[in-house]
Amino acid sequence: MSDDPISRYSDQPLFERGDAELLDRERMFDGFFAVDRLRLRHRLFRGGKSDALHREVFLRPPAVGVLLLDPTRRELVLVEQFRVGAFAAEPSLARPSGDSPWLLELVAGLIESGETPEDVARREAREEADCAIQELWPIHEYYSSPGGSNERIHLFCGTVDASVAGGVHGCDQEHEDIRVVCLNLEQARRAMQSGQLNNAMTLLAVQWLFLNEDSIFSGSGRCL
Repeated sequence: MSDDPISRYSDQPLFERGDAELLDRERMFDGFFAVDRLRLRHRLFRGGKSDALHREVFLRPPAVGVLLLDPTRRELVLVEQFRVGAFAAEPSLARPSGDSPWLLELVAGLIESGETPEDVARREAREEADCAIQELWPIHEYYSSPGGSNERIHLFCGTVDASVAGGVHGCDQEHEDIRVVCLNLEQARRAMQSGQLNNAMTLLAVQWLFLNEDSIFSGSGRCL
């Protein structure tokens, strides 16, 4: 039996990277981020191959998000900062007046040359929240928006002492203005249910926390 759980529910072979063919790649924009235009074709579920397709891809380095958790105080350490994507977004049907572009988020950052994801988690916890991570547990890796971006997220939970968390932090040369916000578990649950937590990385991590709440706070202090 295959080790891949998906194959148990399908009588068709699973496609892999080799089932897509890159025909051409052109850099369209190169600034703070980059955009490439790809010409490609790929295998089809119904058989054969697609015609040549043109697709633009928004390029970002891999990133790390870390949910800072104080298991003793049962508190989360989040950060609040201005986000240009939320500022530029159209108002939603639920909030026609527009969401605030200041978002509650996980501590997060991009992986730089020579760094591991774990290195970034510890560095960003210091830079954005002035917290030292004690234990670091992997949660998951995922693509943030694979329909148009290559960004891959490494998601962690890190234990910290929330009693020393607070203040405003960030790198001046990167124009960061980051405020630390501590929430207890009930506040975090209400923020999630009310829509105040409205970015994918934070929602995924907080939902993971509540799914694993019993094992995390069972006495061992970590997810089983």
